[in-house]
Amino acid sequence: MLIVAGVVLVALGLVLWLAPSLGLGWLGRLPGDLRIERPGLRIYVPFMTSILASVALTLLFWLFSRLR
Repeated sequence: MLIVAGVVLVALGLVLWLAPSLGLGWLGRLPGDLRIERPGLRIYVPFMTSILASVALTLLFWLFSRLR
């Protein structure tokens, strides 16, 4: 189970890394994500992206639990 989780995380990392070329450039730039950019300072806090990922994973795990 840990190996499968590791493979899924690597695959998800690759998808996010390739996101701009796959047309997923909006991921990480949603309304509600905090971004402060000034000379010598860059702060990024993805509030809405984290909430969206949490809801998606919750639904995915709920679906897997219902299928077993």
